[in-house]
Amino acid sequence: MKKIYMLCVCALLALVACYTVPETGRSSFNVLPESMLSEQAASAFSGMKKEQKVSTNPKEIARVKRIGTRVLNAVGPKGNLPPPENWEFVVFDDDETINAFAMPGGKVGVYTGLMNLATTDDELAAVIGHEIAHVSARHGNERMSQAVTVAALGVGVGYAVKDKSKETQQAVMIAYGLGAQFGALLPYSRLHESESDEIGLHYMARAGYDPRAAVQFWEKMKKKGGGKEPPEFLTTHPANDTRIQQLRELLPKVMPEYEKNRVN
Repeated sequence: MKKIYMLCVCALLALVACYTVPETGRSSFNVLPESMLSEQAASAFSGMKKEQKVSTNPKEIARVKRIGTRVLNAVGPKGNLPPPENWEFVVFDDDETINAFAMPGGKVGVYTGLMNLATTDDELAAVIGHEIAHVSARHGNERMSQAVTVAALGVGVGYAVKDKSKETQQAVMIAYGLGAQFGALLPYSRLHESESDEIGLHYMARAGYDPRAAVQFWEKMKKKGGGKEPPEFLTTHPANDTRIQQLRELLPKVMPEYEKNRVN
């Protein structure tokens, strides 16, 4: 039975079609149908709009939609993005939350706390470009696919030690959980953030927004946090210093795109 289970898991993984991430060319691990994730995201986003306060400030709403649409239009067909009519940009009225997010299918939320920190359109374009890049790279699908695989393999590990003592079973499952979390899930999450930073720089540059603003924004974020960060290996995001350094190293690649497309 154990052998049959493991063969089924291996067969499933072998049948998975890898998705090539635009701009970086990385092969990502996607098990789930993107249409299913888009439907779930639309439902979750609708719930968020009911549970949280949505801004009615016309200037805030117009700013986010204007920048978001401009970045979207600059991505091009290779971005494999949902059609423009499927995208929805919503401003959540919460000055204490410095955050933005994007969901499969093109649902984007930006909190007023972040907008207050991203004082220039270039800085806000860096954030929105980053979020659009998450959708383009299908990071949501990859994270869910990894979680499904970890859970499936966990069942196999549990079955393999089912005849051992309860103490041994518990120790093995704890070791498996920690190994999966710190050895796979968290590192991949940080990879997704760095990859979205890189792709987002290209997108904002093509839209005529200055990529150097991404560095400025993250320097603000570092200052806002007061330099207090947990060890990077414990987090889902790169440390601010790591992020800033990576962005600076990418600037020579994207500045020609900005110079070509900048609006004087």
